[in-house]
Amino acid sequence: MSNKVPSIAEPDSLENRLEELLEQTTESLEPTAPERALELYLDDKARDCQAATVDAHRSRLGFFIEWCDDQDIDTLDQLSARDLHEFRVWRREDLNVVSEKTQMDSLRVFIEWCETIDAVESGLYRKVNSPNLDNGENARDTVLNAERAQEVLAYLERYEYATTEHVCWVVLTETGVRLGGARALDVGDYRTDVETPHIEIHHRPDSDTPIKNKEPGERRVAISETACEVIDDYLKQRRPDIVDDHDRKPLLATQRGRVGTSTIRTYVYRWSRPCAIGRECPHDRDPDDCEAANNEARAARCPSSVTPHPIRRGYITQLLRAGVPVEVVSDRCNVSPTIIDQHYDVRSKEDKMKQRQEALDDVDGHGSSYT
Repeated sequence: MSNKVPSIAEPDSLENRLEELLEQTTESLEPTAPERALELYLDDKARDCQAATVDAHRSRLGFFIEWCDDQDIDTLDQLSARDLHEFRVWRREDLNVVSEKTQMDSLRVFIEWCETIDAVESGLYRKVNSPNLDNGENARDTVLNAERAQEVLAYLERYEYATTEHVCWVVLTETGVRLGGARALDVGDYRTDVETPHIEIHHRPDSDTPIKNKEPGERRVAISETACEVIDDYLKQRRPDIVDDHDRKPLLATQRGRVGTSTIRTYVYRWSRPCAIGRECPHDRDPDDCEAANNEARAARCPSSVTPHPIRRGYITQLLRAGVPVEVVSDRCNVSPTIIDQHYDVRSKEDKMKQRQEALDDVDGHGSSYT
């Protein structure tokens, strides 16, 4: 029996072998342009997801495509873990921790999908890092509060009165409706010929305006006289006389037809920048040097700008702070009480305690139902 110990490969030979394996892996990849990969990914998503979800992925991943272009990354097989980290650092400048997590989680899913078409190296998606959130830390962190919303509305009232953008902001802040619900509105859904003026939200997937919760999400939402005045003047004086591709008359319209979801986001990004409404920059930026201030296509890069959803969160929070019962808010905004508690209610524990006490003080006995 031989006592000879098996030889161990020299370090240099191991290194050479690893390089060979890496080269073989790289050679097996299909050079795919970032734009083309995103197009294929979104086409695949569209089979199982609603249009709003696909649009959200397109919007978030669009920043990654833009970054790749700036970095001269022509094909995704060039991507490394270092690149993914640098993209995260770049996006972090414009996002809070919750939005950063959403951004990076979306990128991870996209990179993992890209493996299925041999566009990136195997396992690269595991190197897409995103921040960990503490318990209770979620999308509630981004809210457009009532004061800021009123500042925007006051500016639009004075300088952009009864434009499509003004009406869009009125609808979003007056009703707390989701982006898709606002886009879905037709002129005929605006009802002032009844005792209580309101808008009617309908699920019409066959003509390109589905809403999130489909038929169960259909409802009537009352609106104020002030909102009606703006909408009436818009319909009489400013709304383009057009129909969409399905011969429907969209409430929110441009010369090209019904507004798209990206257009509504643009309206919200644009006017939620403090500098756009004559306010001082809270981020100590020089407006002359600020890309977000000088280029409306970059408005989303303003740390204060928001998407439509924080308007909805702010609206729901304002109702809760005003003492409106959760069940009423749930019905009006088409969101369950549980989801309200988890994702929308940004009241502090102190606020909630005071409101509970005020409600109990209305009961004889100053909070006790036994005296």
